[in-house]
Formats: sequence, C-alpha cells, structure tokens
Amino acid sequence: MTLSKLDERLHFQQENLFQVKNWMTPSPYTIYPGKTLREAAEMMVQFRMDSLPVVDEANHLINIITSRKLLHYFAHGNGGEELISSIPKANLAIVHPDESILQILSLPYDQFPVMDKSGKLVGILTARDILDGVSKYMYKLNQQHSTGALGAILETAYEGIAVVDENGILQEFNEAYSRFTGISREDAIGRHVTEVIDNTHLHETVKTGIAERGVLQNIQGHDMVVHRIPLWKDGRIAGAIGMLIFEGVTEVYKIYEKLQGNQEKQQDLLTRKQEKDSRITIDQIIGTSDGVMEVKRLARKAARTAATVLITGESGTGKEMFAKSIHHLSPFSTGPFISVNCGAIPEHLFESELFGYEEGAFTGARKGGKPGKFELADNGTIFLDEIGDMPLVMQTKLLRVLQEKEAERVGGLKKIQINARVIAATNRNLKQLIEAGKFREDLYYRLNIIQLHIPPLRERKKDIPVLLIYYLREICERYQMPVKIFTSEAVNTFVEYSWRGNIREMVNTIEQLVTLVDGKVIEYDHLPDMLIRSETTKPKEERGFLEEAKFLGNKKESELIHEALKKAGGNKSKAAELLGIHRTTLYQKLRKHRIV
Repeated sequence: MTLSKLDERLHFQQENLFQVKNWMTPSPYTIYPGKTLREAAEMMVQFRMDSLPVVDEANHLINIITSRKLLHYFAHGNGGEELISSIPKANLAIVHPDESILQILSLPYDQFPVMDKSGKLVGILTARDILDGVSKYMYKLNQQHSTGALGAILETAYEGIAVVDENGILQEFNEAYSRFTGISREDAIGRHVTEVIDNTHLHETVKTGIAERGVLQNIQGHDMVVHRIPLWKDGRIAGAIGMLIFEGVTEVYKIYEKLQGNQEKQQDLLTRKQEKDSRITIDQIIGTSDGVMEVKRLARKAARTAATVLITGESGTGKEMFAKSIHHLSPFSTGPFISVNCGAIPEHLFESELFGYEEGAFTGARKGGKPGKFELADNGTIFLDEIGDMPLVMQTKLLRVLQEKEAERVGGLKKIQINARVIAATNRNLKQLIEAGKFREDLYYRLNIIQLHIPPLRERKKDIPVLLIYYLREICERYQMPVKIFTSEAVNTFVEYSWRGNIREMVNTIEQLVTLVDGKVIEYDHLPDMLIRSETTKPKEERGFLEEAKFLGNKKESELIHEALKKAGGNKSKAAELLGIHRTTLYQKLRKHRIV
C-alpha cells in the first residue's frame, strides 16, 4: 500500500498540517559558490549544521555541502582553501512547499531543499522534521485504531523503528532496523530489546514514561541518533517506540577543530556556548502538545514577515525563547537580538535606555553619549519584555517611533532611522489595562499585528515528561553529575502538579532534586512537599490504595502491597490497580521488599 493511497483510504482531515511548508526551516543559511570549503566549515561549525545549501545571487540552488563531503576533503589532507564550486554536484531530492511529508517519507535522504515555483530556495526539510510530522501522524492513526495503516508506515519508513511492550519485549521491528542490525524481524520479535539492540534504553523508557528525542546511542560501533517515545493507554504505559534517525556525523567538526589548533578550538567552543542561547530555533523549543504545536506553526509564519509580534502568556512559559526563535528564522537573523525588560527599568531612565542620549544631555551623561536599545538593534530584533509595565509617557513615545520609524536621542536634534523588528511580550492582560487607563489602546493595536499566546504548563501536561528528561540531563551535565532518572510515580506527580511558575518553577524543582538526592533514581518519596501535598487535594476515589495510605502514614509500603495482593487473589495486575501504580512499578517494589 502506498502512502498516497493510505491518505485516500483514511480520508485524513488535516492534510494541510502535513505539508512541507509547515515543517521545513524557512530562509535557511546559504553560501555562494565563490567561497572556500574552510569558510563553509566555519559556518557549519558556528551554527551546528549538517548541511549547507549553495545558491547563486538569485537564490537558485546550485548544490548542497554536507558534513560528510567536508569530512572526505579534510581527511585527504586538503587545507580547505579550495572553492566550494570544486565539490561535485550532489544528487538532490527537490521538494515543494505544498507537498506532503508522507509522500517523501521513504526517500533515503537526510535533507531536502524546498523550492518555490520560480525555482528559488525557500527552506530546508530534514529527516528529523519529517519524523516529527510522522510521529504526529502515527498518533492520529492510533486514535483511529488503524493497525494496518500503522504497519504500512512502519515498513515504508526509511529509518529504523522498534516497538516494545510494557515489559521491554519487542512487538515490532521494521525492515530498515533489520537491515542495519542484520537480525531478521522474525528473530527479533518476542525477544527482550536488550538482546537485539546494542546499548538500548527503550526498556527504561517503559519504566520512567519519559520521552527522549535526539539522543546518541552507539549501535554496532556506530554513533546513532535515536528517539525513544513511551506509548500510553488509559493513563498507563503500554510500551515504547524507538526510532533510529540517522548516523551521527560530528567527525568533520572534530577534524576541523584539530586543524585550527588548541587556541582556536577553545574560541570555537566559547562561540558555540554563546550561540546556544541566541540562536534558538523553533525546533529546539520542547513540546508536541496541540497548543504548543499551534504556537510553533504561527511563529514560523510570523518569522517570515517583518510584522510586529505580541507574545502573551504567564510568567515562566518561555516567551523570550519564542522571541529568539522568531528572530532566528526572520530576515533580521543576521542582525543582533536586543532584549529589554520594561519592568526592570526605572521610569526616569526609560527614554535614555530605549533611545540613547547625547553628551551633556544631563548630569553624569557619558562622554560621547550612548546609543539606545533601538540603535543597538539596528537591522536586528528588539524584544520588549513585560511591555505591560511600561509607563504611559513612554508608551506615547514608543507609539511614535513605531509609526514614524525614527527616534531622537535624549538631548539630541538629529533623527535616527529605526530599522529593527519589534517583538513585545507580557504576562498581563493588556485589554484590562486599557480599560483601567494604564495602557494605550492605539499602542496595543500597533503591537498586536500577530499575537502568539503560549499556554501554561498545566494545560500542556503531555509535554511535561519530555521537559523533565531534557532539563534533568542538562542540569546533571551542568553540575558534572551522573545522569539520574525519575520513577514513573515521580513523573506522574510532576504531570499532575499545577505549575504556577510554569517551566521556570519546574526547572528549579528539578535542580533541587538533582543536587539533594543521592543515587541514580529519583523516587516519589524524594519529591518536595509542595508536589506531594497537591495530590492530597484529589478526591479519595481518584487516589490509589497505596497513594492514599502514604498520605495517612499509618502503614509500611510492604504491608500495603501484601494486603493488595491478598485482596486481588494474587493477581499482580489487579493488585497494581488497587495500589494505584503501574504493574512494572509493582514488580520493582516486589523485588525491593523481596516479596514472592
């Protein structure tokens, strides 16, 4: 069955969602054929790219340089001074913005240049972009209980896919994975995943319920990039899916660093560290819930224009990350990103901070004057955070700047042209402020050309496990500690907690647990009181036997497990249900307490 026929048979209602233009990276970095291979390598290292399109002055695609090609040239002793035009033209699979990612799923390429009708390059679609889309497609198919359709996708996928049940036993092992490992599907299915796939953690994904995306795994001597995604059914983990994405191609970066010497290597590492924060892309923003995916889609559209954007959402939801990602994908991406916290500037300094001042403008003014934030953001983006806290007087001046595209320094007479993309953000209700006379209505409409509302964390519970694993790894790495894991009970508690401080509060909680908990596993009992107390507000009928008894504190865990097994007549699945825990967790506790 072909994917196009599959689409017809399922009458998929959201075809537009899977068009290439919704998943590609628009306006990608490019390079001209007159540049050298060394310049291409520098650019790819700086922006951590695996491929770099070569275009002419009219933005027509000529070639694509990949890290593998550069690796070949550097490995043969070339110094990198050869022109890009010396690299033979690659076989390119050209796609168009309106095509479906499902139609190109089985093509054996890591990236696809996206061309418009006039032949100009408008974006790059990577294998990871496609699999993100397919993951959502598979979820939709699963909702429609279409086992045959899922099987068709598994076998037409170019990348390796393995599915395990709640005990880590392989249930699916597609042809691509079979070709790579040399183990047939028939020999793999029914065996524990650790017996078939090297260094796998898929069985741990079943235990923790935490998804992992884009992690390295060495399989048969090759560094591979994999996704591990838990499968949930009726609120419990029913298994996990592992996706083998592509072979890691970081060797070219290592060779390039050796060519540059130790000093340049250190400088490159420093540059990458600085770029990590300022070069945030939409794909790096964690979240696959419907609300976040919609915000990402709108952000991609907003980035292609120069229109003013207003980002709303509670404190700690990640408004500045979205602002930086829009800047990264916009025509202003080569310019600076200047952030201004409007809630932290004293009212009497607002004008000089935003528009600068001339020498002698006031007592204590710096010799030679000082440029304002708008000047510093020339040809880039200025991010006005907490815009709802801006004084009314400054709102009037800001409105004039937005309308006239020019400003004057304090104490100056010369008009300064403003050429900066404006993104504003607030956690306050601007319409209520307008009604209270604290925010100008005309400024609101000037800022609110495109509005992005970021949902609070409590409305995107699906993303919490993914955020947990990301920040857990990041914090462990920061403190140079072995990577820890959460039990599924701990993860469930995180998911159910109402995060008033959103992602910022959750990250602080993870950091606290990483630094205070000894050992590799963070369990329910390690969680701070605020998380555990929040669960006591749930109705008694919504709490499991074990969970309720923990709150009462009147029995030991081992005694409760014995009672549950007795009530369930020895049936472990029923006992786990009575205890309010997953069956796998029950097995762990049985081993812990040595209960036969």
